[in-house]
Amino acid sequence: MGKLSLFSLLLLAGVVPWDPAQVFVIDRDVPVGMRDGVVLRADVWRPAASGPFPVLVYRTPYDKRRAPESYTTFRRAVERGYAVVIQDVRGRYASEGEFVPYRQEGRDGYDTIEWAARQAWSNGSVGTFGLSYPGAVQWLAALERPPHLKAMVPAMTFSTPQNFFYSGGVFDLSWIGWIWNNIAPDTRARKNLAGPKSDEGARAEWLRVRETLQRHLPLSELGELSEVAPYYYEWLRHPPGDPWWDWAEIRSKYGRVGAAVLNLSGWYDEAYGPEGATTNFRGLAASRKSQTDIRTKLVIGPWTHGVHETTETKSGEREFGPAAGIDYDELVLRWMDRYLRGRDNGVDREKPVRIFVMGENVWREEDAWPLPQTRYTPLYLAATASEGKAGGLSWAAPRQNEQASAFLSDPTNAVVDPFATSSGAHDYRELERRSDVLVFDTSPLERDLEVTGPITAEIFLSCDAPDTDLWARLIDVAPDGTAFNLMSPGLEVIRASYRNAGRGREPRFYRSKLLRPNRVYKLRLTNPVTSNVFEKGHRIRVRISTTFFPHFSRNLHTGELETVSSAMRKATIRIYHDRRRASRLILPVIHR
Repeated sequence: MGKLSLFSLLLLAGVVPWDPAQVFVIDRDVPVGMRDGVVLRADVWRPAASGPFPVLVYRTPYDKRRAPESYTTFRRAVERGYAVVIQDVRGRYASEGEFVPYRQEGRDGYDTIEWAARQAWSNGSVGTFGLSYPGAVQWLAALERPPHLKAMVPAMTFSTPQNFFYSGGVFDLSWIGWIWNNIAPDTRARKNLAGPKSDEGARAEWLRVRETLQRHLPLSELGELSEVAPYYYEWLRHPPGDPWWDWAEIRSKYGRVGAAVLNLSGWYDEAYGPEGATTNFRGLAASRKSQTDIRTKLVIGPWTHGVHETTETKSGEREFGPAAGIDYDELVLRWMDRYLRGRDNGVDREKPVRIFVMGENVWREEDAWPLPQTRYTPLYLAATASEGKAGGLSWAAPRQNEQASAFLSDPTNAVVDPFATSSGAHDYRELERRSDVLVFDTSPLERDLEVTGPITAEIFLSCDAPDTDLWARLIDVAPDGTAFNLMSPGLEVIRASYRNAGRGREPRFYRSKLLRPNRVYKLRLTNPVTSNVFEKGHRIRVRISTTFFPHFSRNLHTGELETVSSAMRKATIRIYHDRRRASRLILPVIHR
């Protein structure tokens, strides 16, 4: 366990010039014992000056050694007077134990936080930060109520397994790529398993096997992950409404969290990100409404997934201007300065909601989420859509007695995202020419229209099969035909057999219920969320399909789950938009 000054590390790397005032002490591979005897290892960065210091904890499955090479937050935190604990989670890299994603992070996080509070160089005030998996571990630890956890910044993470492992009842296939590229190499190296043992080798092999793995059915018989990720098959054995998932549920447990929480995401983050940030903020604010300072904040920019992405001014093909980027490090450390050190820096007097309004391309501060001035406005599917012909969207309810648009869905020829490997906004106009995609447009808008907040879609549907999925994607169409998506795939999908999710005495837990062929059902999607100004001359578009591959698994249309079956059939889908069955969006319109 050696001690190195930051000078010897960073001067040689050419990252920072020598400054005698900035000498760090780094303790490598410090053992941190867990309650069950397993030892996790951490690198501890701290100022060379005598302590004690407030402590920031960062826990990762992606190799603690690489974290300071990728992000500047660690260096800037120590320069600011914090000690930083950078830990490999259980079963990863230098830490002992068996890696089971997320499942053990609550207890291990608690034990690590309380260990940090006891160290001689610690003043007992502990905060946590991190994005994606390092964001999720913060929530899971906070639910265990560690007494010394005072502040946290969980970025780009989830609120519920029902919108993380699954979305709308549909399994998220991106877990296959996450395991293959991010987890499997170290697992193979630790256990001496066959296959790529380096990140570079895994990525190269992924390009060769990606399509085969993503298209494999049944999902539970995908042999390539059986040795490196047995937990993947455990996930598949538990449908999204199974009470088994309660260990990962955050939504019903905000009263357990005593720390100050800054929620951060991007409108083009992975689908769970903006839903997770807004849901968690809203839940925490409600649980603390009697407090003078609710000690929670929501920040959402126009970004895709990642720390570096928060500095960018462009997401995919869409440019948002110089105001779009932020200083992520300063955002984190300013929050910690207030709630770990008690510094009066004004954080607690700022408005709790800060969002980037796309289209107008400005930041705005608000008092609450959803915005108090929201007017929920219905927008109805109108004229019939067919192959190559757009239907209509109207602010007036339909008057026709019988009207529907139909298409044939074939899961063997799924709608494939042409931009599946590129995050952010993209022009989807060519995709909308498919015969199994329905498009509904407004007329060109006569004035700017701001849509900010949670969006609901209520779609009346019939199917001649016992099950199907419904994708209803919101698109901003420019006068030249450019058709930009407003969010990442996953918020705008629902499986028909899981239509009863969120209802009943215990809305977290539910069972699937198959369709009666050709009977009309109302499917309700409530996860879409954005902030976007549809500019004058633009059109609002809704794009409807039953698949959007390879992001999520395909519905087989047989009533059997793709986890255990591979047989598929075609199905005729009808979308109704008449007086009795008025399919519609409910848009959160902000009058300007």
